Amino acid sequence: MEVVSSSSRLNKAVRQHYLNLPQGEKCQVTYIWIDGTGEGLRNKTRTLDSEPKCIDDIPEWNFDGSSTYQAEGSNSDMYLIPVHMFRDPFTLDPNKLVLCEVLKYNRLPAETNHRAACNKVMEQIKEHCMWFGMEQEYTLLGIDGHPYSWPSNGYPAPQGPYYCGVGAQNAYGRDIVECHYKACLYAGVNIYGTNAEVMPSQWEFQVGPCEGIEMGDHLWVARFLLHRVCEDFGVVATLDPKPMQGNWNGAGCHTNVSTKQMREEDGLQYIEQAIEKLSKNHAEHIRVYDPHGGQDNKRRLTGLHETSNIEDFSAGVANRGASIRIPRQVGQEKRGYFEDRRPAANCDPYAVTRAIARTCLLNSEVKEESK
Repeated sequence: MEVVSSSSRLNKAVRQHYLNLPQGEKCQVTYIWIDGTGEGLRNKTRTLDSEPKCIDDIPEWNFDGSSTYQAEGSNSDMYLIPVHMFRDPFTLDPNKLVLCEVLKYNRLPAETNHRAACNKVMEQIKEHCMWFGMEQEYTLLGIDGHPYSWPSNGYPAPQGPYYCGVGAQNAYGRDIVECHYKACLYAGVNIYGTNAEVMPSQWEFQVGPCEGIEMGDHLWVARFLLHRVCEDFGVVATLDPKPMQGNWNGAGCHTNVSTKQMREEDGLQYIEQAIEKLSKNHAEHIRVYDPHGGQDNKRRLTGLHETSNIEDFSAGVANRGASIRIPRQVGQEKRGYFEDRRPAANCDPYAVTRAIARTCLLNSEVKEESK
């Protein structure tokens, strides 16, 4: 039997009574930010006198950084700078979710605020109209850390029937997936689709195409919505790149990339030029493709389970065992996009998209992404 949270068993009908109460002209705004781990999300809510019409209508706020691994207690105030507003699918209109950047006491970006540096690069390459689409894989767990719906003392049947599968014996947790999808659509997240993945209890959703900085904004809010939906169901969504050892697939965040030139006629030559540049910066990219300098991806990028080896760079048409995949249709039409299959599921999309943009379009080395 799965171990779900006690909170998920509370009477939701009672909760709904209060959610249905009128709130007058007031508006609840939930501020969302990335904490000091570079992976976790935090949030808190305040009341505004009226519904904000744009991001400029939402004031800056602050929080205790000593409780989020972002500051010392003696100098703990951190600034929340609103950057992107979404509708709130939990408390509904007119209430809002707002993604924030975090600034330190001196108003410099916090160490895990990679958005600031990413935005600078995206402004530099704006003329190239760089589009991204990211495929976020995740695994559902009980609150005891055991994969959701897996036998308590053993394993499910081997991989094979689960990818895009249907039926109670193949699809574990579809209710969560469908609720998350609808929450993203309501909020205004540019979600593209979803599917069950190769390992049981593992799923994927795709966000994009998004241009420039929008990619990171939309993916981080989609992640927040996923965790929040899972909270209601009493389960956990982990982005661990290799949650189960053995003959089970890991979890990545494959990143699809194109520029205006790549999408136009004979754009394949520009795709090949980008891949050549990426091949020369493989180690640097691996270091920013997970939050721990490549250590997380070591468990996943083994050359098995539809991955390349972390030590080697490779590229190929329709090859899911390569670092970079050129889709078959792109190879045939000689224009389109490429897929970087190296980013881990727990990557920071700002760090990933910044690194790709710098390598492919600015010919600059990928250094520490927080600078």
